[in-house]
Amino acid sequence: MAQNIALAQKFQPILDEIYKNASLTARMDAMTKPVNFAGANVVKVFKTDPIGLGTYNRVSGYPAGQITAGWETLTLATERGRSFVIDRMDDEETLGMAFGTTASEFIRTEVVPELDAYRFAKYAGWNGIQKVASGATLDANSILTAIDAAKLKLDEKEVDREGRILYISDACLNLLEGKVSRLLGNESTVDRRVTRFDGMDIVMVPQTRFYTKIDLDAGATVDAGGYAKNSTGKDINFMIIHPKSVLQVAKHESLKVFAPEENQTSDGWLVQYRIYHDAFVYDNKVDGIYLHMKA
Repeated sequence: MAQNIALAQKFQPILDEIYKNASLTARMDAMTKPVNFAGANVVKVFKTDPIGLGTYNRVSGYPAGQITAGWETLTLATERGRSFVIDRMDDEETLGMAFGTTASEFIRTEVVPELDAYRFAKYAGWNGIQKVASGATLDANSILTAIDAAKLKLDEKEVDREGRILYISDACLNLLEGKVSRLLGNESTVDRRVTRFDGMDIVMVPQTRFYTKIDLDAGATVDAGGYAKNSTGKDINFMIIHPKSVLQVAKHESLKVFAPEENQTSDGWLVQYRIYHDAFVYDNKVDGIYLHMKA
């Protein structure tokens, strides 16, 4: 019988990371007036709707008018969390890589994509936003026309041009970059990327985060969790969002790590993550969002 001896293998502390983009919606976190949810899960925001000018009469004076005022209710509704254990020996035998990278990779590859997907779906499903009359699959001949139509809708509603963000799917951005003409001189390198378009910052969104409706998995078992496209959800082609139209809030976000000596249930590193968050569109600013989705 031939002797079978496994040769020693050398492992290097180099992380084989998963390709994942960082948060795509985080840039809108601090672009509106802060809303303090401390001590409550409901906040009332005061909104007004004044009437326009009337004709001044030199005898009777000012024409009477009225201002409609009320309170807009914002209620946090989403709590998510997860815990996992990294055995002490697993961590030791991976040169500390198991624990040293798992927490950060969990945030980058699981938490961040879910937050983005949740926010886009929440905005896409908000009542009153502007949207294309019927969904359509865009191609090279229709991408510019669709974006121009969206810009016109926002202009008609007098949405500020400054600050608009064009969130666009990976496939549609590829169409846009192929459609925009460029003049090349004696450049030795060619860069066809489009990072701004008609004054709007462009943010590419992977289609896996870009749906009109998603389902959040309750994570009832150790191998289930995250989010998925809802059966009635549609792929989003692009969205134009003015950050002043939305509110993104995380009332509580906590990442707790317990060393094996502190872990009372097993001999391993215990990681617990929890986030209490939500996303809203202000009633008076729904015109600042435009949605274009597939059929």
